[in-house]
Order: sequence, then structure tokens, then C-alpha cells
Amino acid sequence: MQISIVGEAGPTPEIAALAEEVGAELGRRGITLVCGGGQGVMEAACRGAKSQGGTTIGILPGSDLSAANDWVDVTIPTGLGQARNVIIARSGSAAIAIGGRYGTLTEIGHALKAGIPVVGLRTWTLSKSGAVDPSIIVATDAKDAVEKAVSVAERPRPTDISND
Repeated sequence: MQISIVGEAGPTPEIAALAEEVGAELGRRGITLVCGGGQGVMEAACRGAKSQGGTTIGILPGSDLSAANDWVDVTIPTGLGQARNVIIARSGSAAIAIGGRYGTLTEIGHALKAGIPVVGLRTWTLSKSGAVDPSIIVATDAKDAVEKAVSVAERPRPTDISND
């Protein structure tokens, strides 16, 4: 199983600690972590995964292999800039959003559009016409985030979503 981790490059220490805990929990379970391969939430999550013997994949925005953080096992330099967010979002059976800014929001949107469940840990909430949209599954802590992501990742999902 692969789970995508999305989040900001400049997190608070609290958000970075949560990301590291999420990564460690994924590593303990033998789940491959997919992320943007850079700093911040991505680096913390990869460090956590590697501390537990996990495997990490970093999908970089640029073409420079050395831009990946030190805990990435497989580096994929795309040269696509922020367009690589689509690849990150679609590479997991579920996504866990931790903290985040607008780039994280785009990854959440791409995952949801593709029918990939998103678990949120101190991240964005969505609303439509003034009502909260329940699309992002709210987690209370790192272990809860991974539990919920694994649970929804194991459910069958559509192979593709229309372009509406």
C-alpha cells in the first residue's frame, strides 16, 4: 500500500512533529510513503518512516535529484513545478494532509477529484454554500490519521472520476 503525505514546506514545530509521527506509524506498518520529497512536513514524515524501516518516495517539482530530503529512498525528478502535485495526490490509495498552505489545498483537491480519500490532521476544512463539506476525514492525532487512511484506502473506489 502507498499513502501520500501532503503538507507545507515551512511548518510549525508542532506540525513537523505530527508529520514525523505519521511517517513513523506508516513505516511501522510497512506502508510506502509518497510525498513531494522536499523540506518541512515532507522531510519530517520521511524521517519518521525511515526511523521505523519504511520506504519513502519523493516526487520533486524540479529536475535536480539532490533537492530531495535525506530520507527519500526513491527520488522522482519531474521538472513539472507545482503540476507535480497531481502525481503526488494520485500516487496513494489515500492521502493524509498535515497542516498546509495553498499547495497542500491543491493536492487535497486533486486527490478528492480522483476519488482518493483524504484524511486531515490540523489542515484545511472545506465548505460549500455555507455548509461544511465532509470530504476531508478529520483525524485527532498521528495514529488516528494513519488508522483512518488505511481503513479508507482498503475500500474499493472508482477507477477514475469524470472531469466535471
